[in-house]
Amino acid sequence: MTRLTGSVLRLTVYVGENDTWHHRPLSSEIVHRARAAGLAGASVFRGVEGFGASSVVHTSRLLSLSEDLPVAVVVVDTEERVRAFLPELDTLVTDGLVLLDRCEAVRYVSHEEPR
Repeated sequence: MTRLTGSVLRLTVYVGENDTWHHRPLSSEIVHRARAAGLAGASVFRGVEGFGASSVVHTSRLLSLSEDLPVAVVVVDTEERVRAFLPELDTLVTDGLVLLDRCEAVRYVSHEEPR
């Protein structure tokens, strides 16, 4: 059983929905690498509207033709483990934003599943 409580580091990677790594969605590649690195967990959240450095607004509203919506990949684990994962992102994220912030995990309990 895995337990994660107390001080943790949250890694959030903002990329575009259409960003890829070797013909695979970039967000999926980040999640799979986080899992391979043994991190506590990762989730991908699709935005409904947003803009980045280009200042072009991407939206999911019906009248918009934009399909490259913002995506946030969130990973949480101990600071040591998250920081050890950062070099993985150096080659993956060529256009996007990577944030780190300290958080407090109140409850995270997981029954180990075979990999």
